[in-house]
Amino acid sequence: MPSHQLVRKGTELGFRIWSMWDPKQLEADFAPRVQEASEELLLPDFADETGLRDAIERTARLHRIDAVLHCGHGDSVLPVAREAWKLGLSPNPPAVYQRLRSYEGDDWVPAEVPRVSVESLTVDGTHHIVGITAQRTTGSPHFFVTGYLHPAPLTDEEHKAIGAVVEERLTASGYRSGPAHTQVALLPYGPRIVSCRTHLGGGRIPLLVEIACGFDMEAAVFAGLQGSVPVVPSPSRYAEVGFFALPDGHLETCTGTEDIAVTPWVHGARFPYDIGDRVAPIGDPRSLRAYVVVDGDTPELTRERVAMARTDLVAVVRPAAR
Repeated sequence: MPSHQLVRKGTELGFRIWSMWDPKQLEADFAPRVQEASEELLLPDFADETGLRDAIERTARLHRIDAVLHCGHGDSVLPVAREAWKLGLSPNPPAVYQRLRSYEGDDWVPAEVPRVSVESLTVDGTHHIVGITAQRTTGSPHFFVTGYLHPAPLTDEEHKAIGAVVEERLTASGYRSGPAHTQVALLPYGPRIVSCRTHLGGGRIPLLVEIACGFDMEAAVFAGLQGSVPVVPSPSRYAEVGFFALPDGHLETCTGTEDIAVTPWVHGARFPYDIGDRVAPIGDPRSLRAYVVVDGDTPELTRERVAMARTDLVAVVRPAAR
């Protein structure tokens, strides 16, 4: 389940990559980009565990694959991990993923508790904290995620405490190699892990890290396979992704995307809807597909620039039938 950005970075570093996606989960506008950067795009049914594992084994043997990575999440992680371990193409035993999944505790954390996302890279069993990203939310009562800010405005003590609990969790799980995306709740008595998953952060977080401190997490995943230890520069500015908040319904008209794309402080924008498409409302995970990424010298400035981009996007949405 690699992103097209990840595949492109790997090929630029000289890796040959065979990508595997369930066609039901691969977004239509991403499919040609993944295919273009890959040696081949394979489309097995992830719900068929036997078929999925057979496809991995067949591809690995035919092309003499050196490593198998699962870059996403969901029920396909364990079957892929088991097949990769059986073939000797992953340093992480399948039990690692079972342990990490058993630790998840989102239900006991109140929605109003602030959360941060911790990005890390593990090389030969040593965990390296790449950065910590703050969540922007709608606030009370639902606290839906509306964006991410990197780096999170934290004190040195908070940064160390958060990094320590993440490293402890990864060590306890036996994780040996690869990226991890860990959500941490900032409770009054200290940081507590909500979830820890072995993939790069979504919501364009790797791009935020690259803008803020010049560190390419996607390229570093491949460098880690070769034993290279990540060296992350200190952030020199802030970067923020804001998701376009639209009501539930069908898109009737839309203007402003061209103006957003050419704004000097915008580093990326996406609005994956055509006229007539059903729009995912705020709170729906699919709403994270429509976004703008900006930079700024302060968190206040990035928030202001995201707000400007949201104002520039003028969309008329016909309410969905009830």
